[in-house]
Formats: sequence, structure tokens, C-alpha cells
Amino acid sequence: MTTTVGDMLRTYPADLGGVDRQAMATCIEECLACAQACTACADACLSEGMVGELTKCIRTDMDCADVCTTTASVLSRHTGYDANVTRAVLRACATVCRACGDECASHADLHEHCRVCAEACRRCERACEELLASLG
Repeated sequence: MTTTVGDMLRTYPADLGGVDRQAMATCIEECLACAQACTACADACLSEGMVGELTKCIRTDMDCADVCTTTASVLSRHTGYDANVTRAVLRACATVCRACGDECASHADLHEHCRVCAEACRRCERACEELLASLG
């Protein structure tokens, strides 16, 4: 199965060096999926009757969505590539995904949207860590 992310990596005209294209594609896709899940979870939290008790969850969701979107953008740009910037962004993304996953997991028994979001955060965290490991 092909994806737009995979197709764009495959058709990039310059050499990507030793970058694991599959790990890169997976990471970009997981970042985008996580950003969507976090945005939707924050919105769902705002619709809950106990919204005041979900303030930290909403904030963490929004932070995670922003960092994941930024990470996907940085990973999608290859011209003038700086491995140190890429590593820093991946570390930040893994960190915020871990925090958001933990926060959402603490509400998962009460809110199904938090359970779904926590799972998306865990997948994105793993994808960031796997890409980091492949970069050396």
C-alpha cells in the first residue's frame, strides 16, 4: 500500500543519505495522526460536563498537537537538512507524546476519546524514538 507521505519521500529528487525512508514515513504519518487525535480529544474534553477537571488534559492535547504538526513539517523538509535540529524536534515530540499519553490515559476509563488519544500518542512516541534510533 502506498501513501502520500511515502510517495513524496520516494520521489524526492535529491539523495536522502542513509535515512530509513520507511521509519521516516511512519513517523510523519504517526505525527499527523496524533495531531488530529489530540485536537479532537481537546475538543471532546471541552464538550464534557466536567470540563473544569479536564483543563490539564486539554492543554496537553493542544501542546501535543502543535508539536506533532511541527515535527511532521520539519521531517517533510529535506533541503538544507540539519540532523541536530531533526534530533531535537524528535526528542521534543516523543517527550510531549509521552506526557499527553499519560494524561489522557488517566482519563481513559471515563472518556473513550482520551483512550483513543492516549493510544495515538503512544504510537507517535514509538515512531519518533525508532526514527531517532535509526539516525544514530
